[in-house]
Amino acid sequence: MHPEYNKYGGNIRMKKAAGILLAAALIVSGCGANNDSSGSANQQGANAPVVEQASKEKKGKDVQITLPAGMFEGQDIDQVIAEAKQEGVKEAVKNDDGSVTYTMSKANHDEMLKELGNGIADYADELLSDGSFPSVKDVSYSKDYSEFTLTVDKAAYESSMDGFVTMGMGIQGMMYQMMQGISTEDQKVTIHVKDEASGEVFQSVVYPDALQNS
Repeated sequence: MHPEYNKYGGNIRMKKAAGILLAAALIVSGCGANNDSSGSANQQGANAPVVEQASKEKKGKDVQITLPAGMFEGQDIDQVIAEAKQEGVKEAVKNDDGSVTYTMSKANHDEMLKELGNGIADYADELLSDGSFPSVKDVSYSKDYSEFTLTVDKAAYESSMDGFVTMGMGIQGMMYQMMQGISTEDQKVTIHVKDEASGEVFQSVVYPDALQNS
């Protein structure tokens, strides 16, 4: 089971296609009309620019990170803040735009990123063990989760819906970068798809570009 990171408002549980699409909807709704994109990524709304507001600052020995309003949709913000403080966050403040700014020690922030990384690793392991995406034979990734390689049975992959895996990996990598305080403009997660038989990389998908152009 993947650990859910809901004590800070985030959730990296993206099991199977339904969960992946739900997460995609959250990210796309945040990318908004500030991008030269088409389709659903151009949807206007109150939450349209919020992903771009994610930021991280060093405040002495503490880390201050602001998570966008879209991360907290449907949640009781007061409860989220209370739970965060119980987990060691020094201060959590709801901003006028619905975003929440956390002040935490560097050690606490490092632990947060570690938990997110463990969740991504668990997701990758589950892809190989639960049989939901049978064409996927192996998953590898860089230390900072900015690049993933899926080794697949090419024929089975191309004749199935297993391409949803790239979306799940891309969004989780973006979530990790968001929690690092990396702005939307600088976020980049690349997923390579490699044929098990030939070793050929026959597809490379870059997020968030793939969401904005869908």
